[in-house]
Amino acid sequence: MKKVITYGTFDLLHVGHINILRRAKAYGDYLIVAISSDEFNALKHKQAYYTFEQRKVILEAIRYVDEVIPEHNWEQKAEDINKHDVDVFVMGDDWRGEFDFLKDSCEVVYLPRTVGISTTKIKSDLNMTNDV
Repeated sequence: MKKVITYGTFDLLHVGHINILRRAKAYGDYLIVAISSDEFNALKHKQAYYTFEQRKVILEAIRYVDEVIPEHNWEQKAEDINKHDVDVFVMGDDWRGEFDFLKDSCEVVYLPRTVGISTTKIKSDLNMTNDV
């Protein structure tokens, strides 16, 4: 079985998230999604609308996702690849080159983002709507 892993916060689920999950799953048979814990988001100065547990439930309901695990720190990626016997590591291309050091352990793939959509844009748009 070929295993794939990807990482993210996956807050305010949108079509861009679905696209990356669908395309990541196409690289193998089993997709693991590591989502940032609430504590890790705080360390990154990111505020998610949904809690870790809520985001986990949402992702587990998506047909492309086989397993959801927590991401507690930047350094755990190499450990996760070994622990879960991962064959392919997938991230959005805005991270291009950042995880090339993992190429000794598995294939590293950077997928293009969906144009015109992001959680940051959604939050900004909602803020603009509230101000009107």
